[in-house]
Amino acid sequence: MSFRAAVITFPGSNCDRDMAVALEMVTGHPALRVWHGDAQLPENLDFIALPGGFSYGDYLRSGAMAAKSPILRAVIAAAERGVPVLGVCNGFQVLIESGLLPGALMRNAGQTFVCRTVALEVVSTASPFTTGFDAGERIRIPVAHHDGNYFADAKVLDELAGEGRVAFRYLDNPNGSQRDIAGVLSANGRVLGMMPHPERAIAPAAHPSMGGTDGRKLFENLVGALVAA
Repeated sequence: MSFRAAVITFPGSNCDRDMAVALEMVTGHPALRVWHGDAQLPENLDFIALPGGFSYGDYLRSGAMAAKSPILRAVIAAAERGVPVLGVCNGFQVLIESGLLPGALMRNAGQTFVCRTVALEVVSTASPFTTGFDAGERIRIPVAHHDGNYFADAKVLDELAGEGRVAFRYLDNPNGSQRDIAGVLSANGRVLGMMPHPERAIAPAAHPSMGGTDGRKLFENLVGALVAA
């Protein structure tokens, strides 16, 4: 199967290459690189990724300026058609600022940049990203962020939980996120925003010391779900 994935690059992105390398490692196909100023996405995409970094230097609010980039109109339209979209770290911030996901990402509760591997619990398996996990499964994924404190009002938090849209929770909350939320899904389960970096934990099973393997499973889940569809 040919797998056409696009990785969006904004001024200040610094994990776009990591994401592209991860996708090629898992799918066997090079990812297409798309500049934020482009007005259109490549045709017939299977997947879109918004990577981590510090788009526009995190001025105003993290992700707020990137959410107004020309390419975001095309990303939103693709997401509305059902194309799976993953936003990691700064990409999660962009998804929220663009309205594709609810809530807000605030300054870490400890007011410091957090960079370490954290333990997560898989909460929802009802998405192409998580379908191959078991509910309650524990995985380890790196984080690296200063504004990862997930916030939403009680009504939204209850809706996310009740609709199975909390993808991951922290087991040792590094940033103060409400209800330990580490990743959330759109209503149709095809847009995932998460602060941890799965593209930094994609080592082959034969070499687990190379950053871990748990993130690789997320990408394998996605490919498997799309093949099966």
